[in-house]
Amino acid sequence: MPESDESLTSRRPIEAVLLDFHGTLAQVEDPIRWVTLAAQSAGTTLDRARATVLADRLTTAGRAGGPKPHRVPAHLAEVWADRDLSVEAHRACYTGLAATVDEALATALYDRLLLADGWELYADTVATLEALRAAGVPVAVVSNIGFDLRELAGALGFADLVSEFVLSYEVGRTKPDPAIFWKACAALRVDPERALMVGDTPADAGAAAAGCSVLVLPESEPGKVHGLGGILRLL
Repeated sequence: MPESDESLTSRRPIEAVLLDFHGTLAQVEDPIRWVTLAAQSAGTTLDRARATVLADRLTTAGRAGGPKPHRVPAHLAEVWADRDLSVEAHRACYTGLAATVDEALATALYDRLLLADGWELYADTVATLEALRAAGVPVAVVSNIGFDLRELAGALGFADLVSEFVLSYEVGRTKPDPAIFWKACAALRVDPERALMVGDTPADAGAAAAGCSVLVLPESEPGKVHGLGGILRLL
């Protein structure tokens, strides 16, 4: 049903934008590339067939930045629950899951997550952030994550376009808890009703409970245009 003229004119203007990181600004590298380069850093050369088999098994086991594991082993249940609440739990969780497939590569696989080379920005990420900066709209990255994104964002070339990083392991709350969105809005000095949260999951849509407007993007191929320019049409 089309919105009425009254609802359109009563909508509060967007004064700040909150952005998820993984799946919104960037995507992890291709699984086969991930496994191949991790093995190289550990002194092992894998042929493509072996790398493909390992990539499938590791993705099923649970990859940081990838799909959730089909099953979490009992000995990893606690760190899985806390993975986005501490650096130690995040590393223990994902190295532990990888170790169920290949213990020798577990650390090297995790370390790829911390490198800019292990990520690919969407094609419209930097241009959209630059347009928001030019429009005077402050941006916060709000992420469920267990490591510091700031250095990675700098290496990927967008840290200077972000006013605040609100990271779950630092604030002790994870999306969709409204508290993490309130924290981001407070950091940007904006009322939640005047903030737009942009993400790609139901956890990001939890910002609606905090009073924010929400834009959930459909899945896009890594490195392609992701629809981030739609943010600018909502300002």
